[in-house]
Amino acid sequence: NIFLWEIVLLELALSQYEHLGYPPGYPDPEQEQYTAPQLAADTPRIQLRLAGDKRKHNEGRVEVFYNGEWGTVCDDDFTIHAAQVVCRELGYLEAVSWSPSSKYGKGEGPIWFDNLHCTGKEKTLALCPSNGIGVSDCKHSEDVGVVCSDKRIPGFKFINTLPNHIENLDIQVEDVRIRAILSSYRKRIPVTEGYVEVKDGGKWKQICNAEWTQLNSRVICGMFGFPGERKYNARVYKMFARRRKPSYWDYSVNCTGNEAHLSSCKLGQATTLKPNETCAGGLPVVVSCVPGKAFAPTPMTGFRKAFRHEQPLVRLRGGAIVGEGRVEVLKNGEWGTICDDNWSLLSATVVCRELGFGTAKEALSGGRLGQGMGPVHMNEVECSGFEKSITECFFNKEALGCSHEEDAAVRCNVPAMGFQESLRLSGGRNPYEGRVEVLMERNGSLVWGTVCSEGWGTMEAMVVCRQLGLGFASNAFQETWYWPGEVSADNVVMSGVRCSGTEMSLSHCLHHGTHLSCPKGGGRNAAGVSCSETAPDLVLNPQVVEQTTYMEDRPMFMLQCAYEENCLSSNSGEVPANSYRRLLRFSSQIHNNGQSDFRPKASRHSWVWHDCHRHYHSMEVFTLYDMFSLNGTKVAEGHKASFCLEDSECDEGIEKRYECANFGEQGITVGCWDTYRHDIDCQWVDITDLKPGDYIFQIIINPNYEVPESDYSNNIMKCRCRYDGHRVWMYSCHNGGSLSTETEQTFPGLLNNQVTHR
Repeated sequence: NIFLWEIVLLELALSQYEHLGYPPGYPDPEQEQYTAPQLAADTPRIQLRLAGDKRKHNEGRVEVFYNGEWGTVCDDDFTIHAAQVVCRELGYLEAVSWSPSSKYGKGEGPIWFDNLHCTGKEKTLALCPSNGIGVSDCKHSEDVGVVCSDKRIPGFKFINTLPNHIENLDIQVEDVRIRAILSSYRKRIPVTEGYVEVKDGGKWKQICNAEWTQLNSRVICGMFGFPGERKYNARVYKMFARRRKPSYWDYSVNCTGNEAHLSSCKLGQATTLKPNETCAGGLPVVVSCVPGKAFAPTPMTGFRKAFRHEQPLVRLRGGAIVGEGRVEVLKNGEWGTICDDNWSLLSATVVCRELGFGTAKEALSGGRLGQGMGPVHMNEVECSGFEKSITECFFNKEALGCSHEEDAAVRCNVPAMGFQESLRLSGGRNPYEGRVEVLMERNGSLVWGTVCSEGWGTMEAMVVCRQLGLGFASNAFQETWYWPGEVSADNVVMSGVRCSGTEMSLSHCLHHGTHLSCPKGGGRNAAGVSCSETAPDLVLNPQVVEQTTYMEDRPMFMLQCAYEENCLSSNSGEVPANSYRRLLRFSSQIHNNGQSDFRPKASRHSWVWHDCHRHYHSMEVFTLYDMFSLNGTKVAEGHKASFCLEDSECDEGIEKRYECANFGEQGITVGCWDTYRHDIDCQWVDITDLKPGDYIFQIIINPNYEVPESDYSNNIMKCRCRYDGHRVWMYSCHNGGSLSTETEQTFPGLLNNQVTHR
């Protein structure tokens, strides 16, 4: 049947993009509406929860409440079908995965289920065939855990089958929100004050404030990306509640204050309504949250234009979007990482709040957001959740056995700024690429249009991908004729865009405003991007430079090749062939510490053959080598090195993928490094005309941002250099951003690589 084959082929074609999910703006597939399970009278009544050492709220050890006691489930015969039943019973759309052998820690109490054989369609775990409830030969080292999807079942309604044990149950609702009530807050973004409402059974309901505490407010504010809560004017809300009758949820809420999400809080007592349907406390719950500095509206300028960390002791590095990254702490003037042993949602939340975000959405381990450099400062971190800084938490100072492969990272809840509403990608083959279209005000109305591609590059593309929550830029395009966007949006509405790369929205970048100037026009010449969840991160090893530096006097007639490649000072052409050049030689070892391979932007057909080196060069400007005086003046000309990129060595267990020989593929694999030895041509700075004295030596990798990376601040390396006319000393070599600001300021020149080489 041809028709059936067409359907199968279409499904296969679509399935290749399934793992990408549906970014904002793409309609989700239709979901079925929830119907409450009708259970037979003899079905055991149970309640479930996810507990243990969680790294995000929608995962954990499966725990079952039965017969007045919490217990666990054994991993024998457990399958993804059983995980599906667990997740759906808890109100999640589906199961993502499951883990045996007490991954989330050993539970306590009885092991209620063993040898479960679920089909995945059961309405409750109690209906799956098993050895019988409470019949098990397992130990708690076999406790099973699950990871559920983020999405909740539409229309999900919590039904308490155990009314006498309410204080033991976790909160399960379809959704939660802060709804702005007062007109002064309705227009504000982000929404910081209003009613707390839960969606249960498809209807939004308020919560009675009879048993509400400040600790509950702290958790709600944290979920919505705010580090703290504050008092509000209760009188105004009393007047509002009198005018419009609230509709109350059946239960109160009981949080301890250190939960990362409402679903980890306990269910409070059932709400008692008075005859006139007001609750005992009389009012719906209101919260007022304090936004972090990056998200706080200021009277004059709206939002701060670029996001910079104000906190001097902790920072995030290598994350694609605001509020995520590898956690780095400052100790003894040097930045270092945290080892992931015992890394939890609780500790991650302390980091997030400290940096002006809300609670942690996820605590990541195993160097998931790239590996750091320098020392590992903290290990086995344990926080109560109320510390002002991660540096106040208990930790083991001995990080023995910890490598950067175990660097801890976080994803924080950040306020909904609505930035993705004013930007879209159009015409791409998948949701992660396309022509950039922005919503701008023109002649008093909002219109969609294109962005002028003149000067459009990696930094601008990075901001677009961040704004849409699509990760890092993988390419910036100055022509998009192959992506037919919306015809009605062909006109250019934004030109002269220049971003530093840290902005949260394209509108925060410098641009021409209403004075558009775009000779090329929009349409087929409009700016475009492709985004990727991962990116490489190149870092130079400063110790290798320090250990391999030496001087060589080389006769000019042996430098013909290097001269042709512009590797010598500009005045070297005026000297006789029998004269000498003094070369400062060194090795450079460039590691890829990111999450994806570093590949040159140029395709193979445009690589350049170099007779001197006997191989093709794939990047015309890959590094800059410069010598500066202590007042920041360049004194020895930067050598613009073009390079062949390959894997010289790799970490244990990683295979080399790239090599220069025989016109091979070029790049640097994650976990590998490319070594340029001191004895190859052009691996030097020509210091023939340098006077004796103290200098700063500087190397910048990927200086033109030709290839997108997750972190450009560590692409720079600086050393102190002393030259007495006969000998040279290289010392205090370090990467950009590895030292405290005070120490870094004693080094002149560029502080990091966040400047535009255009």
